[in-house]
Amino acid sequence: MIKRFLVLLLVLGINAGAQTAVKEKPSLIPLPQKLEWKNGQFALKNYKEIVVKNASLYQEAELLQKQLKELGLVVPIKKGVDNNSNQPKIVLELGKIETQDSTAEAYKLNIDVKAITIKGSGNSGVFYGLQTLKQLIGAANNVQACSITDWPAFSWRGYMIDAGRNFQPMDLLKQQIDVIAAYKLNIFHFHFTEDIAWRLESKLYPQLTNPETMIRNKGSFYTQNDLKELINYCKERHITLVPEIDMPGHSAAFKRAMKMDMQSDSGLVIVKNILNEFCDTFDVPYIHIGADEVKITNNNFLPEVIALLEKRGKKVIGWEPGGKFKESTIRQLWMEDATKVSANHNVKYIDSRHLYINHMDPLESVVSIFKGKIANLDKGNDAALGGTLCVWPDRRVSKPEDVFMQTAVYPAVLAFAERSWRGGGQPGWLTYVGLDGSKEVSVFKEFEHRLLNHKQRYFSKMPFPYQAQSHLKWQFYGPFNNQGDLSKQFYPQEATEIDTNKATLTAIGGTFILRHWWGPVVTGLIEKPEENTTWYASTKIWSDKDQLQNFWIGFNNISRSYGSDSPDEGTWDNRKSEVLVNGKLIAPPHWKQAGAKGNLELPLIDEGYEFREPTKVQLKKGWNTILVKLPVGSFKGKDWQNPEKWMFTVVPWL
Repeated sequence: MIKRFLVLLLVLGINAGAQTAVKEKPSLIPLPQKLEWKNGQFALKNYKEIVVKNASLYQEAELLQKQLKELGLVVPIKKGVDNNSNQPKIVLELGKIETQDSTAEAYKLNIDVKAITIKGSGNSGVFYGLQTLKQLIGAANNVQACSITDWPAFSWRGYMIDAGRNFQPMDLLKQQIDVIAAYKLNIFHFHFTEDIAWRLESKLYPQLTNPETMIRNKGSFYTQNDLKELINYCKERHITLVPEIDMPGHSAAFKRAMKMDMQSDSGLVIVKNILNEFCDTFDVPYIHIGADEVKITNNNFLPEVIALLEKRGKKVIGWEPGGKFKESTIRQLWMEDATKVSANHNVKYIDSRHLYINHMDPLESVVSIFKGKIANLDKGNDAALGGTLCVWPDRRVSKPEDVFMQTAVYPAVLAFAERSWRGGGQPGWLTYVGLDGSKEVSVFKEFEHRLLNHKQRYFSKMPFPYQAQSHLKWQFYGPFNNQGDLSKQFYPQEATEIDTNKATLTAIGGTFILRHWWGPVVTGLIEKPEENTTWYASTKIWSDKDQLQNFWIGFNNISRSYGSDSPDEGTWDNRKSEVLVNGKLIAPPHWKQAGAKGNLELPLIDEGYEFREPTKVQLKKGWNTILVKLPVGSFKGKDWQNPEKWMFTVVPWL
């Protein structure tokens, strides 16, 4: 076992001493801005009372009390300061925190033998301090001595779920809210009206939620009491719920229910009535009106809608690119490169570019989000508020939970939480861990260790499709001109032993996109990819015995926003990609929908490696050579629903 452990560390590229040091300290996500570990661990049971110095913090104290009770600890709450008590205590208080930026979300946490003290600039700061404290609790309910001063780089740290296309039940929505609260996100963007269905009750127009107006999940919608409950559930967790009522685009369900177009004169009257009803019913500061992907036929529509909402005291948000908005409208960027919006300092904006995880693979999403730079900035400002991570399950799913396996939501949430709280990152959309020996590899590797610890500790009963990848080192060989013959073989496949000195480059990771369908905007591994070429990738995997090993293997992770075709039987993809282990071809899965033509109403079943049974690969004792063949013809997909994403994923389950 000792030999196996040391070899595994060698394969993972981890120094044994460094790995031990990582395990000694709790894994925190997001990592605090200032963190000083100190000597000593203290038993949580020794802290005998929760002292609340400010009456407004009683809700946070009750939250802490509940968390401790779940650990088997009954700790009373006391108001004010008990000067006669010398017993260890947990102190919650408000006060000024010295940070780079003034924010109510800043906090200071100190743990020593006498007290655990959480001071916040505001109640939200204390709440975030409690989330950090929860992560600091280790085995046997011990806490590590430390001093933390922490604050967010961005004031807007959002998460969006589309429940218009695929309905999500209340318990699943609350689960998502609980997760984002634990990781210090503060916006829950709730998208519940779509072409597919209008999913919010209206007392004025009950026909909007009639089952016959819905294409999917017929009859499933949220009552007004449901939405009130969600708004309050968010407020208790210092999250602002941002409702989106999409208009005038994405409104086919409205048209089916009301028998008219939104932009007609009569339609506009109804929209105004709906918005007034909404403002009368719900206590929210923002209303998102969508306003993208539509031809404006009524030039009065958006100005009148925005004027109404602003008169009702609401801050209006719209998608950019989208309609012609007032300067006061907050823009949510989904494609625009931020230069046009950021050039006008009077316009506030939220960045969601490169944050649509329905287009990303699980391993790619964690890497690209962690490495990305929100709003092209290290931290927010008065105009650049922050970012929102978006989950758009455009394609029908068989059951609501499938969204979280097919789109790998929670791994992406943790990566986004780290980046939106910490700030920084790298410019552009980067899809792989990094080149061998680069600093970015070691930075990502450290984050991945924390991510995997959180997967094990907090997500054992929730979908969390992510496997370690920062230990995998691949040599890439190419390009070889295949002249359009994708079956043609070249040196790495013909050689008895591959000479690693002939490698074109060496890179780290488990998923590699040689060229994205959005290239060159999205940066793939190959700097100047060429059509009609073949590349090879090779790595070595150690096994301490002859065994069947589970692998994630895939060559075309289908976007959940397109009606893409399923792979043909007997193929991994349409490029004739192959994977060989010790010279033996690994057969592709027996696809359950082999050759099915793309259809947004046809749920995916096993097309993605993350939600099908793993591929079982026979490994021999010792080193095993994996060779991946990556041919490509034209970069132009056969249609927009089937874009050409030249890529592969090969990852063993550790």
